[in-house]
Amino acid sequence: MNGSRILGTGSALPRRIVTNAELAERVDTSDEWIVERTGIRQRHIAEPDETTGTLATAAARAALADAGIDASSIGLIVLATATPDNTFPATATKVQAALGCNGGIAFDVAAVCSGFLYALAAADSMLRTGMAKRALVIGAETFSRILDWDDRTTCVLFGDGAGAVVLEAPSGEASGKDAPGIIGTRLHADGGCHDLLYVDGGPSTTQTVGHVRMRGPEVFRHAVVNLSSVLREVLEETGVSVDEIDWVVPHQANARILDATARKLGISPDKVIVTVDRHANTSAASVPLALDTARRDGRIKAGDLVMLEAMGGGFTWGASLIRL
Repeated sequence: MNGSRILGTGSALPRRIVTNAELAERVDTSDEWIVERTGIRQRHIAEPDETTGTLATAAARAALADAGIDASSIGLIVLATATPDNTFPATATKVQAALGCNGGIAFDVAAVCSGFLYALAAADSMLRTGMAKRALVIGAETFSRILDWDDRTTCVLFGDGAGAVVLEAPSGEASGKDAPGIIGTRLHADGGCHDLLYVDGGPSTTQTVGHVRMRGPEVFRHAVVNLSSVLREVLEETGVSVDEIDWVVPHQANARILDATARKLGISPDKVIVTVDRHANTSAASVPLALDTARRDGRIKAGDLVMLEAMGGGFTWGASLIRL
């Protein structure tokens, strides 16, 4: 039986746009250097009154409006983030309160850039077991809060934003790759790669928030290998060929990673949704943000077969095949 169906999508971006030229006034970099290595041209940076919670709430409202349903029907909220508003409680509970759907289930998931896929899988599993009928799955980040703005190798890569989807429990009436719903998902993690991408702070170690630290070339190599491998896993599990996929919605980390992964799998670049040039790397928000962008501009349509994929610190990585 196919998994939960996506009823609607939504996204939210901070008001402020920061171009590469503006960053070059602050750190030793240039627009040409950033574009050549990453494909990024600009990013949105949260103002003091914009938080992970407010962005997540705005994206959730947009997804509810797109689905044409009221927040009162939501019994589960799973929010993926590496930058919660507080150490606790979960930012998901703040979104729940803002939407006025208190009393159901609400919790955060921490899997960094793969967080949305982990959250999607968790919500789908809970909906399948009857713990709720409808869910909001959100990826939201204010990554600018944990950047070292003196480190040009990391501060140019990230941005802030949020994306959300409304999920509905499977009806059990349709199955297979031609029916709507989540068709197959695979998730992985490897804690041995911790030191390649991490934040050097935390309440249990330094009692500080810390900053992002990354060994870029090594992360790049792992990303291409891991992503192509997990995409093949999902294709084999579901019996779907590469040619049948209408769109790939990848984590928007780096344009070169997107290109290399597509080449390794033999996927046409025309089928890959790219928003990294406008949004940079928004971590857990990047996949749902890109999905919503492509739905709203008319590229992704109802009935399309869409592959979502991501890799993040931990390392964590995964992929999910969905018929919209």
